[in-house]
Amino acid sequence: MDLIVTRSRALLDQRGAGSIGFYTSGQLFLEEYYSLAVLARAGIGTPHLDGNTRMCTSTAAEALKESFGSDGQPGSYDDLDHTDVLAMFGHNMAETQPVQWMRVLDRLDGTDPPRLVCVDPRPTPAARRATVHLAPRGGTNVALLNALLREIIRLGRVDHAYIEKHTVGFDELTKMVEPCTPSWAQDICDVPAARVCEAAEILGGADRLLSTVLQGVYQSHQATAAAVQINNLHLIRGMLGKPGAGVLQMNGQPSAQNTRECGANGDLPGFRNWENDDHVADLARVWNVEPTTIPHYGPPTHAMQMFRYAEQGSIGMLWISGTNPAVSLPELSRIRSVLSQDGLFTVVQDLFLTETAQLADVVLPAATWGEKTGTFTNADRTVHLCDKAVEPPGRARPDLDIFLDYATRMDFRDKDGGPLLHWHDAETAFEAWKKCSAGRPCDYTGLSYALLRGGSGIQWPCTAQAPRGTERLYTDGITWADPDTCEAYGKDLVTGAPVSVVEYRSLNPHGKAVLKAAEYLPPHEEPDESHPFHLTTGRTLYHFHTRTKTGRAPQLNAAAPDVWVEASARDAQALGCHEGDLMEVTTPRGALRARLRVTDIRPGLLFVPFHYGYWDTPAGSRPAAGTPGRAANETTITDWDPVSKQPLFKTAAAALRLVERGDGTSAPAPTTAASAPTDPDSAPATAGGRAAYASQAAVAEENDSEGSAQ
Repeated sequence: MDLIVTRSRALLDQRGAGSIGFYTSGQLFLEEYYSLAVLARAGIGTPHLDGNTRMCTSTAAEALKESFGSDGQPGSYDDLDHTDVLAMFGHNMAETQPVQWMRVLDRLDGTDPPRLVCVDPRPTPAARRATVHLAPRGGTNVALLNALLREIIRLGRVDHAYIEKHTVGFDELTKMVEPCTPSWAQDICDVPAARVCEAAEILGGADRLLSTVLQGVYQSHQATAAAVQINNLHLIRGMLGKPGAGVLQMNGQPSAQNTRECGANGDLPGFRNWENDDHVADLARVWNVEPTTIPHYGPPTHAMQMFRYAEQGSIGMLWISGTNPAVSLPELSRIRSVLSQDGLFTVVQDLFLTETAQLADVVLPAATWGEKTGTFTNADRTVHLCDKAVEPPGRARPDLDIFLDYATRMDFRDKDGGPLLHWHDAETAFEAWKKCSAGRPCDYTGLSYALLRGGSGIQWPCTAQAPRGTERLYTDGITWADPDTCEAYGKDLVTGAPVSVVEYRSLNPHGKAVLKAAEYLPPHEEPDESHPFHLTTGRTLYHFHTRTKTGRAPQLNAAAPDVWVEASARDAQALGCHEGDLMEVTTPRGALRARLRVTDIRPGLLFVPFHYGYWDTPAGSRPAAGTPGRAANETTITDWDPVSKQPLFKTAAAALRLVERGDGTSAPAPTTAASAPTDPDSAPATAGGRAAYASQAAVAEENDSEGSAQ
């Protein structure tokens, strides 16, 4: 820590606050994110603070801001129990939120099952159970959604009273989607026009419509534009604020919502508007600093731009906590080059010696959940308390302790000379955050550690007026879209150009929801003769992100031990390839090698799970330079959505070729969920085995054994 502080002070003296950047996670506790935001924004004074939520959930936040003026999930997980139509847009819930999927299965197998509409190019469990499954061509989500909106409007399935009272922009939306017929969408999306009509009938006829959205929308072309059209669907149908009727713009990480609330994701804490001087002054009051201390002269720096600044040399120190960009960011050869620069001082704070940690100058061993105390918030605004169960091993320390240690050594002070971070543990940090959240959409003032203990969580806003929390937002109109209170004035959905406060006041003087239309534009990179396939990446049930933890769990590793590439039976036959053959996937950025899994994925599309790093094993060695690795992000493009700045992991042009014939063994892909082979006899079924089971007797025997040993 002495070395980190010495380097920090030298950079501040020589090059200023803009020479230091922080890149964090979606997996810390609220108290840690808030402490990081305070020390970065008001201590260092840097605009360079973002989270890997930029990879997974920034589009969700941006879409909510565009439609409702502020982040904050309108719906509740309990809406799954009440809806009569469930629509999943680019959301493979069975593998990305399997606990939620169990809840959906209860409904689907119950006495009053909802109809299910699934939009996904892969044969996910949701797709197999769907009333209507739409499998669009990559990068065409906006075209498909515009066609669905057009049909719902044409059929008259809109709530005109709700639209008149609570929204602006309906005429512009109607005009934009009018040419977007099902036949037009069929030509662009390669989805039958009849299926588009059928889906529109179901969505338009729902009494209680619930939509969930995830990476198939967020990591694809025109991400925010597409997510906003899903909000539009709910607004024109008046499907908000009542049981079973809502939208869940989901998160891909357990505490990504906290990153956004606390301002560790590139925004200001408490969903404040960095362009609103009154909001900045209010935050300065909470922190007891001058407003000029908080950088707000331009938009906060997003992660992709931070790595560009590091590449150019203007960022001289990058502090990475709880994330592994050497596997998770696009175009990995470039990211490795950036992190390996002599001129970049890299600090990595993590549990294991990840691929990123192996490129760092300093590694700080951090505690994980269960080894520390703190709160985290689900996507539906439910706040939970996690109490420490065991001490962290060795010299590992909670992330909060690390940040507080750094702030103390840097001697960060408020304008009266007191400590800038005046809290000393998780509970006092939580109390400080409550003051910061007061009066904002994510108001925590009615919560406490005592209230959160022993229950199953409480949804914010939780105040004196709502002491048990708030199950759903917008039950009586739109709350935070007024020009004086909104978190953002919005952006052009095509170019990303910011909307000025004057424009926003003119458009929405009374703070209603905005029905923002978007024209469809083709993806920036399309298949051609040399790269004839679309390539998409994603997750599998048995691993989380870059396998920092799941890759070290023997059962999970055995279920999916190595990377694979999925192709349709038609494409495999055209190439003369079979299950288990070693293939090479190539894009203009790079290549990877993986065994072939033949599935019912849509023809022309390849899928590769992104969990697997450059190394063969979590503790293994690198292949020789220039050798195709196994990381999906060797191939993905350095491109991002113009509004949310979220990278486009779902749209790349790729080639596929045979490297060598398989020896009769199958690809290392699980046979469950979307990776199930077309021929079930071509691969052994994935099963847990006896080691996956636990019983009271086995636990008692283990405890007795430990007691005897002690």
